[in-house]
Amino acid sequence: MSNEQQQLAETVRAACIKTALETYEEGGVLGLCAEGRWEYAISALQQLDLDTLIKQFLSPPPNIP
Repeated sequence: MSNEQQQLAETVRAACIKTALETYEEGGVLGLCAEGRWEYAISALQQLDLDTLIKQFLSPPPNIP
C-alpha cells in the first residue's frame, strides 16, 4: 500500500469514528436507548459521503500566508 493510500484509509477511518461517536451521543440527547443509538450511528455511517471525503483528501491544502 502506498503512503497516499495509507493516508486516505486513515482519513476515512477517522471520519467514520468521528461520525459514529457524534451520532451515538446525539442519539442519547434524542432519548434513544443504547441499541437505538447504535442503529442511529450505523445509519449515519451508511450515509457518510465518501466521494466528498476523497475529494477533500485529494485537493491541495490551501495557501496560508
